[in-house]
Amino acid sequence: MATAQQLKALLESYAHGDRGRFLSVASQIAAHAARTGKDRLAEDLRKLVDDAKRAADRPSEAPQAVPIVQPTGELAGLVSATFPKAALEDMVLTDELAQRLKRVLREYRQSDALAGHGLSPRRKLLLLGPPGCGKSMTAAALASELHLPLLTVQFHTLITKFMGETAAKLRLIFDTMKRNRGVYLFDEFDAIGTQRHSGQDVGEIRRVLNSFLVFLEQDDSMSLIVAASNLEASLDAALFRRFDDVLRYEMPSKQMARRLIENRLAPFTIDRLSWTRIEQACQGLSHADITKACEDAAKEAILDDRGSIRSEDVLAALRQRQRIGRPQE
Repeated sequence: MATAQQLKALLESYAHGDRGRFLSVASQIAAHAARTGKDRLAEDLRKLVDDAKRAADRPSEAPQAVPIVQPTGELAGLVSATFPKAALEDMVLTDELAQRLKRVLREYRQSDALAGHGLSPRRKLLLLGPPGCGKSMTAAALASELHLPLLTVQFHTLITKFMGETAAKLRLIFDTMKRNRGVYLFDEFDAIGTQRHSGQDVGEIRRVLNSFLVFLEQDDSMSLIVAASNLEASLDAALFRRFDDVLRYEMPSKQMARRLIENRLAPFTIDRLSWTRIEQACQGLSHADITKACEDAAKEAILDDRGSIRSEDVLAALRQRQRIGRPQE
């Protein structure tokens, strides 16, 4: 029979419309049935999975709706548009951070009720913290929960060497927010948000930051604006009061690391993992590092045709992530 973790993963993938993960978990259950001598059940499950894959590959008679339209014209190249399927409950966050993000969702969903009393929902968020700790995923989860497209600003095309051109492009993005509701992500925001009195900046970047502050303060759209930075100390002090909320992310604790591993390896049997050793090996690694280590451990199990994860696989993958993140001497 399927393990409790596999059943949980099966239901979660179905609820979130994640077809790929659903079929992957079903295949794992079929493989487990075969290993435990339930050949008939394994054969039936594999046939159902194969039929589902063939049905998905057949062209539909009716045209499928496109969830979002890629930006065109002047906006093309300035933002990239996606429609994420991430869920806030899939993220491993501190209780305080999770509650504050749920409040953002609640206020946005009840924005009409707030407007009736002259109030506005939290729409302008500044996310701060180390790399790989969930800032970008938060923007994706907010977009998914609110059924909005995620539009990520491309700083490499936004910032130019010509005076006034960057500010003009920035205005175009803010004008688009009013016409096309979405979650607009300014990732690695320190590219334009550095302190204006810094001796290392240039005049054009100061003008861009001034323009951003004006546009942000004047914005009255119903889009969410999410700015994310790994470098809080370098940000201009004037930025903080322009945002409705400032959320700070942390490296995962031992408890958070365990929850992250349990969630990511839910399709497999992990009852015999040596958690003390694994939690120790997670120290200093970000959420993204631990997730990638879990994926490497899962690949080992799949290639070995195993339905269970070994402690050695997880530990080896975590140590590899530690070596990757350590600077060369």
